[in-house]
This record gives sequence, structure tokens and C-alpha cells, in this order.
Amino acid sequence: MRRRLLSSTLLVAVIGVLLLGIPLGVAVHRLIEEEATQELSSHAKNLLGEVEYARIQDQPIDEHQLQRKYSDLYIQIYAKGTPPQVITVGTEPPEHQKMTEDAQSENGVYVAVSRDKTGVEHEVRAWLFLILGLAAAALAVAVGLAIVQSRRLSLPLSDLAMIAERLGSGDARPSKHRYGIQELDRVAEVLDRSATRISDLLAREREFATDASHQLRTPLTGLTMRLEEIVAAADEPGIVKEEGEAAIVQAERLTAVIDELLATARRQRQAQSEAVELDALLDQQFIEWGPAFRRAGRRLSLTGTRGLQALGTGGGISQVISTLLENSLKHGSGTVTVTTCVKERSIVIEVADEGRGITDDLAPRIFERNVSGGGGTGLGLHLARALAAADGGRLELVRVRPATFAFFLRQADTGRNRVVRGPA
Repeated sequence: MRRRLLSSTLLVAVIGVLLLGIPLGVAVHRLIEEEATQELSSHAKNLLGEVEYARIQDQPIDEHQLQRKYSDLYIQIYAKGTPPQVITVGTEPPEHQKMTEDAQSENGVYVAVSRDKTGVEHEVRAWLFLILGLAAAALAVAVGLAIVQSRRLSLPLSDLAMIAERLGSGDARPSKHRYGIQELDRVAEVLDRSATRISDLLAREREFATDASHQLRTPLTGLTMRLEEIVAAADEPGIVKEEGEAAIVQAERLTAVIDELLATARRQRQAQSEAVELDALLDQQFIEWGPAFRRAGRRLSLTGTRGLQALGTGGGISQVISTLLENSLKHGSGTVTVTTCVKERSIVIEVADEGRGITDDLAPRIFERNVSGGGGTGLGLHLARALAAADGGRLELVRVRPATFAFFLRQADTGRNRVVRGPA
């Protein structure tokens, strides 16, 4: 590219110099010749006047004086009379190098003034050399500017090519380079925006992989517990059947979680929102988590309003409640109480335990990613809040000691009955 810029700039400069230099040279040549001709004509007229004046005064023409006054000219004077007067002053130049101008009066006086045009040619050549020098200087300046401009254009393009290559290799850092050229700066801005988008996409992909692994862990844990129950109750057919059915439900829930993760990745959760029966969903959660709490010597209690319907996705709501129950089992103590109620146009599911609660320094950051107060991954509550928001709801920490979380959902049906369920 640099070579093309140099050659094209040099070509344009040469054409411009030729278009200006040739007419200028011709004009200078003609101007110098015209000036020399006019000067000879002026000398001839002045000399004719002097001769006429001398004849009127009956004075002889002083050839020596003319020689001193017009030393570089060849003068011929012819005057009518008896006898006719012919005067020649100076050395006649060669015929092919002679320039001649004449003047004639009505009294029969003729004056011819000649000069060697070698001096005129020297002057013309001097001016032509000056024009050529200026043309060469112009070409040199053009080449210098072309070199500077080519470097100014080629180096940014090379830099942009390197940035594009870096993007293709997976390094999605914006360069922030600007070059002072509007078009190239625009390309750089587009590449920076592309780098930002690619970086966001890669970050979302990494987060999705992390979120998927974390969210799949909970149903897999439940499935493992059910299978352990099956193994422990192998001698009791009725319990084996019950636990086997529960394991199947866990597997189906695992499949639903995978579908929910894929839907979240495609941003389709809002379109999938529907009326969800909270009773069946909460009952299923109590069935799943009851054995784990019993083995830990703790209880689950469900109280509040029954017959509620919330707008959302069953998998998403189940995952949020499951995360809260797992959090209470791992970090809390005592009885875990799940309370359902209606406030204004929202359905609220509160999950509270009887533990020491959350420290004051951790409470404001409890929903931040990778923040945990008990050696966990720090992803559960962060993902639970994201799932709640995806279903059009929100998850809040409403009390620090003991820890109480409230899951606010959109209400689908106002029909409800007051009921209190004992501990599981």
C-alpha cells in the first residue's frame, strides 16, 4: 500500500509540474524575447531622434559617442542627401544569432539596431533552469509528503489489522487507539465496540457454564439423597417404590432445570411465564428436602395462605425456593418456616430459620456474585435473585437476624384460603 501511495502521489505531482512548468517555460521564453525586442525598438527610435536632431542642427553624427553609448549594439544609419550618408557602428553579429529592429523617418533617415541574441538565450536558459529547480523541489516536497502520508495511513491500517487478528484469536480487549483520521478512527471505534460485545458474550458464556453447574448441583443432590434412601430401604418394598417415584421426580426436575437454563440463555423466560400453582410446587419442595432436614435433626414448616397462583415458570420458582431451603439447611439452624401471603398485588413467599443470621458486613452484599459467608460458592443467592427477576419477581433479604428471605411474585389469581401446616 505504501508503494502505491508513493507512486500515485509522485505521478500526480509530475503531471501537475508538467501542466504548470511547460506553459510557464514557454511564457518566460516569449516574455524575455519580447522584452529584448522592445528594448531594441526603443533604442532604434531614440537613435532616429538623435540623428534627426543632429541634421536639423547641421551637426555631424559622432560615431565615437554612439560607440560609447551603444557599445553592445550594431548600428546602421542611412540618411538621404548629396551625397547620401551611411554610418556603421559596432560589430555585426552572425546572421543566425542576430536580432534587428529598425526605424525610419519621413525625412529619409533609416536606422537599424542589431544585437547578438546569445545573451537573450542565456537569460532564457537561466529562467528555465530556475523553473526546473523549482519543479524538482516541488517533486521532492511531494515525495516527502507522500512518504509521511503513506506512513500515517499504512501504520494505522497495520495496527487495525493486528487488532482484528487479536479479536479473531479470542483476545477481546478494546484497544482505545485513535489515529486522528476520521475514517480510521471510525473503524477503530467499530472494532472496540465489537471487542466489547465479544468480551460480554464470552463472559456470559463463562457465567452460563458456572451457573449451569451450580444450578444442576441442587437437583443432583436431591436425586442422590433419594437414591440413598432407596438403598437404605431396600428391604421395605413400599418405601422403595415411594423413594423410586421421588427419584424420578428429581430426574424430571433436573431435566426441567436444564430447559430453564437454556431458556435463560436465549432470553425467553418472560415469554414462558404462566400461572403456577404454588401449593403443588411447595409440597414438592417439602417432599424433596424433608429427608435431608430430618437427618440433620431439623424441621420444615409451611404456613400462610393456600390456593395461590403466581405468574412465572415452575422451574424458576422451584429453583429459587430450593436454593433458599438449601441455604437455610447449610448455614442456618432450628426450624425453617416457609410462609405464603398476599401483599397488594404481589404474592410473597418468606423463608426463615432460627439461626444466628447474617453478619452486618455481609448483609448488603449477600446477593453479589462470589460472595459467601460460610465457605460456599457464592453463586446460589446471586442466581436465585437472577431467576426471580427473570420471572418478573424479586428476591430480598427482609430480616438479618434470624435470616429471612422474601420471594415476591406477580399474582395470577386472588382466590385463596387461610391454612396452617405443621412441621414436616
